[in-house]
Amino acid sequence: MQLLKVTANEAGQRLDKLLAKYLNQAQKGFLYKMMRKKNITLNGKRCEGGERLKEGDEIRLFLAEDTIAKFSRIPVSSVKADVPNKRGESPDRRGRMPCLDIIYEDKNILIVNKPSGMLSQKAKDGDISLNEHILNYLIDSGHLPVEQLRTFKPSICNRLDRNTSGLVTAGVSLPGLQVMNQVFKDRSIHKYYQCLVKGAVTKRQMIAGFLRKDETANTVQIHAMEVENSVPIMTEYVPLKTNGSATLLQVTLITGRSHQIRAHLASIGHPILGDFKYGDRAVNEAVSQKYRVNSQLLHSWKLAMPQKLPYPLDYLAGKEFFAPLPEVFLRVMRGEGME
Repeated sequence: MQLLKVTANEAGQRLDKLLAKYLNQAQKGFLYKMMRKKNITLNGKRCEGGERLKEGDEIRLFLAEDTIAKFSRIPVSSVKADVPNKRGESPDRRGRMPCLDIIYEDKNILIVNKPSGMLSQKAKDGDISLNEHILNYLIDSGHLPVEQLRTFKPSICNRLDRNTSGLVTAGVSLPGLQVMNQVFKDRSIHKYYQCLVKGAVTKRQMIAGFLRKDETANTVQIHAMEVENSVPIMTEYVPLKTNGSATLLQVTLITGRSHQIRAHLASIGHPILGDFKYGDRAVNEAVSQKYRVNSQLLHSWKLAMPQKLPYPLDYLAGKEFFAPLPEVFLRVMRGEGME
C-alpha cells in the first residue's frame, strides 16, 4: 500500500487528473477500475475520480510496489550547469552552460537572468533549456522533492529568443505558476528591454504596424498596412545614449509578438547590432570582429509587477526586478564611448 497526501501544489484538481499524473503510464480504464474495486481510495472511502482534492486529503493505493513502479515514470531530465560564467555570456566552446543567475526567489516564483545562447524551452528532444536548469537547481537545493514531479512540474512563464538575454520568470508552486501565467497572458505585468541599435536615435517614439510570420522560415515581416494573416503591433522606445552611429534604447512592448522588437526596429532603419536575421550584415560583421559579438544585443532588463496581484502572490504587487546589462553590451559601449 502507498499513501499519497495531497499538497498545496496538488489541491484543487480532480482526483482522476492527479492519478493520471502520478500513474502516468497507466490507461485511464485501469485507474477507474482500481477506484471501483476500492484498490484506490480517497480519505478511506470509495471514490469515482471526479472529486475535487483539498490539501491534506489522503489517497491510498492498494497496489503492489512493482505495479506502482511499472505505471510511474518521473518526468525529469538530469542537467548539470557546471561552469559559472559571467552574467549574460554564451556557452563556452565545449557547450557548457552557466550556473543560474538568480535575481529573485521565494516559495512561489523564481526569476532568472537567462544568458544569450540558452533556449527558454526545449525545441526538440535532447535539448537542454532553461526549464531543465531550473528543475535541476530546485532538486539539488532541496526545494523540490523529486517525487513531486509526478504530479506537479515547475515551469517558466515567459520566453525569450535563444540569443536574447534577460529576465525569465518561473512558477515553482502551483499558485505561483497559475498567477504568473495569467499576468503574462493579460499583459498586466510590464516588460522592458534594452538594446544597441544602428544609427542615431534622439527622440522617444511609439511605432505601430502589422506583423506577419513565416512559420517555415521562422521569420516575420513588418507592414505599414494590414495584410493577410498579419496582426497589429505597437512598440515604444526611448533613447538612453548615442554616439551618432549607435544608440542604446529602452524598449517597451505594447504588444508582444514573436521577433517583434528585432523586426520592428529593423523596419525603421535601426536594426539591433549583432542581429544577423534582421540586421545590417556589414555592420554586424564589423561589430563581431571588433567586440566579439555573436548574437543580437537585446536584453530583457526589467519586470514590473502589476499593482494588484491575487493571493497568495499579493506580496509581490508593484515590485520591480532588474537584470544588469551583460558584459558584451558594456564592452561595445566602452569601445564606442557610450558607457
